[in-house]
Amino acid sequence: MSAIIPVIDVSDTLAGRAGALARAARQVQDALTQIGFFVLTGHDVPPDLIARTFAEARRFHRLPMPAKLALKLNEHINGYMVMGRYAVRTSEINDNDKGDLNEAFFIKRERPPGDPLRRSGRRFVGPNQWPDEALLPGFRANVLEYAEVMDGFTRRFLPVVAAALDLPPDWFDDAFTDSQFTFRLSHYPPVAAEPNQFGIAPHSDSNFMTFLAQTEVPGLQIRLPNSDWADVPYVPNSFAVNSGDMLHRWSNGRLLSTPHRALPPIGRDRYAIPFFLGPRFDQRIECLPSCTGPGNPPRWDPITYADWQAYWYDANYDPKHQRDVA
Repeated sequence: MSAIIPVIDVSDTLAGRAGALARAARQVQDALTQIGFFVLTGHDVPPDLIARTFAEARRFHRLPMPAKLALKLNEHINGYMVMGRYAVRTSEINDNDKGDLNEAFFIKRERPPGDPLRRSGRRFVGPNQWPDEALLPGFRANVLEYAEVMDGFTRRFLPVVAAALDLPPDWFDDAFTDSQFTFRLSHYPPVAAEPNQFGIAPHSDSNFMTFLAQTEVPGLQIRLPNSDWADVPYVPNSFAVNSGDMLHRWSNGRLLSTPHRALPPIGRDRYAIPFFLGPRFDQRIECLPSCTGPGNPPRWDPITYADWQAYWYDANYDPKHQRDVA
């Protein structure tokens, strides 16, 4: 079943070869209107940087629990999330009534003290939390390097998405200036699940697009249009890519936001480093001009990305669920 998840090579597009953007756009359009997922190859994110970031995920999650609990998830949804205290409650395909069997560390864009958004005191743009440098030397610098490289790469991929939606290639450029991304370092231990419990329960992503560096340890599955579940195929040096709820809404439902889940690994730990791309914090999300017309009115009212984040995080990632963990 996994063979139906397409593999899209973007090397020619990144190199600017004639016709490559249009070819990639057609492939992405097919993938995101039919399945909602694809495997991306031919990128220029250095393999050694990806490997180093997986190593940082392992290093962080091997810290003693007191060191991780000192960084417990805060109101900005930055920091450490304890295993078993969270599940996506807004899932439309499953009653996620048990905590997910993964622990995670979250960061967002690193904003200097003088950054206007950071100084504003608004939620989701506050400072990241970091372990002490003496405890985990180099962790902060390495994680920030990966986030910066991924931010750059994913924004260079935006012309493909725009062309897939019959828009000019530069359509999304302004909206993703100062993009509001989330980067997550996840650890899935090989533990037994209760009935209706998962490594991460069935859900769709809330953001614009997700880029997950692939690992040979299986676990990720997507829900097909016929409701079957299919493994995402492992392709070395690739990203599993999916469109999220925000792109689904922006495109008036034209592009899918496909439910997916992760099963607990068997016999070994699984680490994941998903990069969740979103537009700038106050970007107004309203139906794209190529996604509406006679007989196809906008399905949703406009909303800012900041307000969308507040709704979704309040429904699913309430920090108070972390506070009583000693």
